[in-house]
Amino acid sequence: MPMQIHSRHLDGVVVVQPDCFSDARGFFMETYREEQFEILGLPTHFPQDNHSRSGAGVVRGLHFQYHPPMGKIIRVTRGCGYLVAVDIRKGSPNLGKWVGIESSEDNRLQMYAPAGFARGLCALTEIVEIQYKCTAAYNQAADVSIRWDDPQINVQWPIANPQISQRDQNGLLLRDWLMRPESERLSYSPALKPGAAAVSRSGV
Repeated sequence: MPMQIHSRHLDGVVVVQPDCFSDARGFFMETYREEQFEILGLPTHFPQDNHSRSGAGVVRGLHFQYHPPMGKIIRVTRGCGYLVAVDIRKGSPNLGKWVGIESSEDNRLQMYAPAGFARGLCALTEIVEIQYKCTAAYNQAADVSIRWDDPQINVQWPIANPQISQRDQNGLLLRDWLMRPESERLSYSPALKPGAAAVSRSGV
């Protein structure tokens, strides 16, 4: 199989490990194949691809889109980054909990975080580039930022004094987002198959 599940977290987040073939010339791997994603229980419709570059010490997030709800599968294609997903689904038993993984051009891990999760990135090397596939097209009017340092979530970012955009500094607190009527669009529904393992970090 060209790819396999590396781990599952928070009843929705899936970390995928592609199979990589390498020799003295370089390497080759499949990062997406519709039939394999379907077998793994991942979405297969991605109307938008994005590519982002960040400098060392940059933290982006925590971002999500509620209309249309957008999931993302994210991979680091240059350097090394810390990818974070936070459960913001109203009614979820994992509400406010988060998971973080180190993804790099060397380990080639991909993180899928469905709609109902806010996502963030911390750049750990001088240059970090990420590419991600989106399950919905971008809608600026429904794009939201949760505070990267929200104490209710308490993400343990791996660097001190990160560079933060003005937008992210002014993001909502999770409790304020949950009071907005739009939050009903991202209510909880179980995502994992019976028996699938769930791993989480501390949050709410």
